[in-house]
Amino acid sequence: MAAFHHRLQHFNHHHPGSDLRRLFHRLTIASSLSILCFSLVYLLTGCRETELAENFEIRSSTRDFLVSGSGWPYDRNSSVAREDAGALGSSDPGLETNSSGKEWTATRRLPQALIIGVKKGGTRALLEFLRLHPDIRALGSEPHFFDRHYARGLDWYRSMMPKALDGQIVMEKTPRYFVTVDTPARVHAMSQDVKLIVVVRDPVTRAISDYTQIISKTPDIPPFETLAFKNRTTGQIDSLWSPLWIGLYAQHMERWLAWFPRSQIHLVSGERLISDPAGELGKVQDFLGLQRIVTDKHFYFNKTKGFPCLKKPEGSSKPHCLGKTKGRTHVSIDPKVIQILRDFYRPHNQHFYQIAGQDFGWP
Repeated sequence: MAAFHHRLQHFNHHHPGSDLRRLFHRLTIASSLSILCFSLVYLLTGCRETELAENFEIRSSTRDFLVSGSGWPYDRNSSVAREDAGALGSSDPGLETNSSGKEWTATRRLPQALIIGVKKGGTRALLEFLRLHPDIRALGSEPHFFDRHYARGLDWYRSMMPKALDGQIVMEKTPRYFVTVDTPARVHAMSQDVKLIVVVRDPVTRAISDYTQIISKTPDIPPFETLAFKNRTTGQIDSLWSPLWIGLYAQHMERWLAWFPRSQIHLVSGERLISDPAGELGKVQDFLGLQRIVTDKHFYFNKTKGFPCLKKPEGSSKPHCLGKTKGRTHVSIDPKVIQILRDFYRPHNQHFYQIAGQDFGWP
């Protein structure tokens, strides 16, 4: 009887309490796990929506800034651009939403537009100015794909391009393309619809600028007056000398017109790019089918350099001008030689005006 009473007492006092504690412990764990799972789902979906909203707001604010001309984009055309040339332009978002709520993913694509020339014509200035536009994604460095690295293939070329969203135009500039014989056919093989931009400049001034750059790197080369002539006594010009050969624009232009219609080639005046950068940029934006967002509100003229610069970005004490190699003083050339060169280029220029359908007014 005593043993039975002891077992009953043990059952009444030990087992029920122990079982209740186990049950409560299990319920606590289950409840905690449920709350944790719910929290994770909420956080993941909430962060995703926030990320998409923030990306949309960033792009909208950049576009609003450029339209108003009141400030400057905070980012400068993504990390790719910074690696290439410290360039200016829009940011490189990963995902965005359009008006229908569809997600866009930034990808690397082959360029839809190329700045193909000319060397020392103003191609760097044009590229830097264009990168202000939020719908342009441009490579800062010169890839030289169609003239030097064509054997690497289009996949390599695509990998060089900055990431872009649907609706953004991918572009690059390599001035050597304009004068390289095989380039037009190669570009055409990539795309028959690519838009081509050529910055041209008075060929005599361009040649002197070219020589100024050459002598800055190799100061021991012969004088310009010596290299420009096959025979200085007879005045026979060496038109195959690179600084002079590049200026035979009609010859090079005809090669491109054999592959592309004139409507796909836009000519920019290097002189007007300096005197009226916003005007020239407006025409380029029209040619590319873009809204005129880059306007005169984004430029000021630097009297020291004799060149337009971009107004200072927010958070910076200095405006953005091109590097020391741009707008530098040309070497002094014998005026008689300059006149001989002008006489030499005159018929070539007239032929180019006819092909181009516009007169650039070079002397």
